[in-house]
Amino acid sequence: MKEDFLHYIWQFKKFNVQGLTTVQGDDVQIVNAGQYLQLAGPDFFNAQIIIGGQKWAGNVEIHIKSSDWYLHNHERDSNYDSVILHVVWEHDIEVMRKDNSEIPVLELKHYVDPKVLENYNTLAVAKTWIYCEKELEHMNSFVIENWKERLFFERLERKAQPILQLAKETNGDWEAVLFCFLAKNFGLNTNGEVFFNVAKSLPFSIVRKESFEPENIEALLMGRAGILNGEFEDVYAKDLQARYQYITYKHRLEPVHIDSVEYFKHRPDNFPTIRLSQLGQLYHIFHNLFSKLIVATTFAELYALFNISAAPYWNTHYRFDKESPKKRKGLSTSFIDLLVINTIIPFKFAYAKSMGKDNTEELINFMRQAAPEKNAIIDKFRSFKIAPQSAYDTQSLLQLKNEYCNHKRCMQCALGLELLKR
Repeated sequence: MKEDFLHYIWQFKKFNVQGLTTVQGDDVQIVNAGQYLQLAGPDFFNAQIIIGGQKWAGNVEIHIKSSDWYLHNHERDSNYDSVILHVVWEHDIEVMRKDNSEIPVLELKHYVDPKVLENYNTLAVAKTWIYCEKELEHMNSFVIENWKERLFFERLERKAQPILQLAKETNGDWEAVLFCFLAKNFGLNTNGEVFFNVAKSLPFSIVRKESFEPENIEALLMGRAGILNGEFEDVYAKDLQARYQYITYKHRLEPVHIDSVEYFKHRPDNFPTIRLSQLGQLYHIFHNLFSKLIVATTFAELYALFNISAAPYWNTHYRFDKESPKKRKGLSTSFIDLLVINTIIPFKFAYAKSMGKDNTEELINFMRQAAPEKNAIIDKFRSFKIAPQSAYDTQSLLQLKNEYCNHKRCMQCALGLELLKR
């Protein structure tokens, strides 16, 4: 048993509240169970409890066993001096205040319906993947849909935080912030941080100036990423080297230490040379990209904006000096979907939040236009007959698995609480 189950029992009074007595023999009446703030200190604040005919106002602390009070060193913490009732599943030791008076204890196991406990035990028994995997397909669809919306915006809030932080650091230069996070997503998981650091190391005013010539912006990005280091045979590579040296001198760019880019773990179309060239082409074509993305309302508009490809040299190369069969290196639909899910939608959300506006319905509608993502987690949910129809569904399911199921937070999950009610 976990404490969060007892928190649920106490918060929603899932026990017989009539005829309650402390282990010391005093009658107990719950006027107000208190506020469940999940902060440092006691579990429930500002409760009102009548114990032995005397009304008390204060805090309630909850444990599996009474002895957990000492296990958690509460006797040394002044935050617990105001505890008026110690609620436990099993009483195994007296707990004393600093003045040596005994804290009243309510032992819950005598008052909880066995069916509630049975439901909890069914939920808490370890399964092969997640605790409720066998019950998922029978879950109330209304509960699932409401919970998915909450999960979706929880995930969006998390993605928006670093965007808002960088916007603050750049004094609200949203074009510059977008450039950094687009660069990160162009680098995918392996090169994402390297690309982000490359973008962040460049004053966006320089990016703007140099993007008028596609070779210049490509030279700037690749040079900053260390891709132009060394000796090359191809004229194109030598030209980019010369351009980067001149740009560095012209703008007095200070050298920075940035980790080396990775090739090994990528398919050729995701090589850093290809992705940086595509990013450079994007900023060569659009000099006010942030404004265009913010006003876009359909995926068709976004697909049109991202209908770009790497520089012509890369049609026959993946790396310098190594020729390959001819192929246009454009952005695939699936890659654009990733950019929208991981960058554009969080940006729309963060920008609206910074402006004090609510665009939640717009974002939900946007995400419902995107195809569902494909990965191992989503495939597993499909095996339990949870079939996502769009990226809105898959983003919600990823949040559910990563932030709730993986941490066994069933008592904070709407699906877990629904199963307890059965």
